[in-house]
Amino acid sequence: MDINGSNSNSHESQPPGTSNAAGEDKLVEKEEVFVNHAEIAWHEMRKQWVGDPSHNTQRTSREPIMSWTTTYEDLLLTTEPFQQPIPLAEMVDFLVDIWLEEGLYD
Repeated sequence: MDINGSNSNSHESQPPGTSNAAGEDKLVEKEEVFVNHAEIAWHEMRKQWVGDPSHNTQRTSREPIMSWTTTYEDLLLTTEPFQQPIPLAEMVDFLVDIWLEEGLYD
C-alpha cells in the first residue's frame, strides 16, 4: 500500500468487466462462448435412440402386443424373444399391474 492509501493493484479501480491485460480479455471471451459438449453428445445419442421426430407418423391406437393372460412367470420362464418389440409404456403398465397385485407398489 502506498503512503497516500491507494492500492498498488490498478485493475481494482476499473469498472467491473473491464480489463487492462490482453490475456484477461481472452479469458472473458472464452467464458462467454461456453459450449456444453456433454449436452450436445447427449442429444445426439438420444436422437439415435429415439429416432428423428420428423419421420415419425402419428401412431394409431393398436392392440397390445402382450396377451392379457400373460403372467410375470411367463415372461421370466421363457428364453425366446418376443415376436414384436414391446413398447415401453405397455411393459411399464404390465409390471405396475403385477406389482399392485403382489403389494409391491403403492
